[in-house]
Amino acid sequence: MEKIKEKTNAIRALEQKKIPFRFHDYSSTGAISGVEVAAALGEPVEKVFKTLVTVGKTGTHYVFVVPVAEELDLKKAAKAAGEKNIEMVKSKELLPLTGYIHGGCSPVGMKKLFPTFIDISAETQESIMVSGGKIGFQIEINPFDLKKIVPFTFAPITVSE
Repeated sequence: MEKIKEKTNAIRALEQKKIPFRFHDYSSTGAISGVEVAAALGEPVEKVFKTLVTVGKTGTHYVFVVPVAEELDLKKAAKAAGEKNIEMVKSKELLPLTGYIHGGCSPVGMKKLFPTFIDISAETQESIMVSGGKIGFQIEINPFDLKKIVPFTFAPITVSE
C-alpha cells in the first residue's frame, strides 16, 4: 500500500470507522479521464468507478457510482431513485454541496449522506476503486466494506445495461 501523503475527508472517514481500504496515488501520471486513471493504475476499467451527483425533480440529491468507461443512464437512475426525472448537478454546485470538486468526488466523506446507488456490476467485484476525495487519489475497497460507511443500493444504472 502506498503511503498516504495527504488525508482527505474520504480517507479520514474510512480510517475513523476502521474500514479496510488500499490507497493509490496516480497524481504524477497526468491521467485525467477515468479510463486514463485505470490505465495508469494498471487496473481493468470495470474495476474503476466514477462518482456522479444528481438532483431529482423533487429537489433531492442522489449519488450514482458507475464504471469509468460507462455512462449513467438518467432514466434508469431516476427509476432507481423513484423520481420522475434526474439531472446532473452543475459543476459549480458540487463543492458547496459535497465538499469535493469535479474529478475528485468520492462517495465517502461527503458533507452530507445522500441516497447512493452503485452500478450492479460492482456486486461481483472483489474490490472496486473510487475517488479518494482528490484528483490523483483512488481508494480500493470491497463494495460490502464500502456499504458499512455509505449505505447504498446496487442498481442497473448504466446506458449499456
